[in-house]
Amino acid sequence: MRPIIRRIVRKLDAPEASILGDARKAALKREGDQDAFLARIPAFRAMEQEPPAHPLPWPGSLRIAALNAERMKDRPSVRRMMSRAGADIALFSEVDLGMARSGNVHNIRDLITGTGEGYLYGVEFVELDLGDRQEMRAHPGERNVCGLHGNAIVSGLAVEAPHLIPLEENGLWFFGIDGAQRRIGGRMALAARVAGAPSPLWIVSTHLESKTDPADRQAQIQALLRALDSVARNAPCIIGGDFNTKALPRGEDERRRLLEAPERDEPLFADLRDAGFTWRHANLALPTQNPGPTSKHEPPFGKLDWLVVRGLSAANPQIVPARDEQGRAISDHEMITVDVSFP
Repeated sequence: MRPIIRRIVRKLDAPEASILGDARKAALKREGDQDAFLARIPAFRAMEQEPPAHPLPWPGSLRIAALNAERMKDRPSVRRMMSRAGADIALFSEVDLGMARSGNVHNIRDLITGTGEGYLYGVEFVELDLGDRQEMRAHPGERNVCGLHGNAIVSGLAVEAPHLIPLEENGLWFFGIDGAQRRIGGRMALAARVAGAPSPLWIVSTHLESKTDPADRQAQIQALLRALDSVARNAPCIIGGDFNTKALPRGEDERRRLLEAPERDEPLFADLRDAGFTWRHANLALPTQNPGPTSKHEPPFGKLDWLVVRGLSAANPQIVPARDEQGRAISDHEMITVDVSFP
């Protein structure tokens, strides 16, 4: 697996067409693995960062938001959600860059245009297809101009010392799932320190694997915690994102277990607790999943998205519905928020 990545660029390069062509042929024939292709793509060895135009001063407390943006196809609606939430820092997963299914634009740059905010973006996957089967049917004959998909941090506050932390690179997606969505890459986390905070304060945006089991998700959290030990040992920290905690109970009569004892079903929480993280005051014991724009999920819905904190006071957790102005879903996840401050 790649080591922690610290290199920053102003613009991530699109993968070379010849590399993607070779990868598609190998994936179609189910030959080899993704390693050789991953090593040939520079976008996997850097992060893209744009600092805020005029960084905001330390506000005394922070409202942190996290959202699996499901491609971030509807940037204006995401922008309104951020404003409605009053987010100082937003942690995003499933953000496209140059994908036909979301307009072949730079989604994060489009999101912050005119706001003065900055962003940090890292690649989770290079997409070899146009998306899942439904997305391929919706965009026949189109092509991706970059084919990047990843995580991001957006804020008007400056962040420093950025790190991209690979969590796994087992190539699960290289041959596709159900004949579609062939990918190069693996799950990862973006970590950075908030500049101007009265004490070192780290923020982490992550996304754990969806097509796996609790033991694998636990291994990914363990990889993240090992990396944080090397760069931010025992420092105050917020980790947020889509943990894909699908083994947690979904019945209304079992919701108290979501915050009281989630480690019974998802052992990753035991590792987080042992590393000093807490979640009880940073989350609501409510589902964060919804049917999504295409109604691909049905109830009962799960609590998949989490904010966990270490060395900080957490209060006022909220769920912000991921809806546009007409009430239509823009993602299959809701936005979650929490207020954090130094004790």
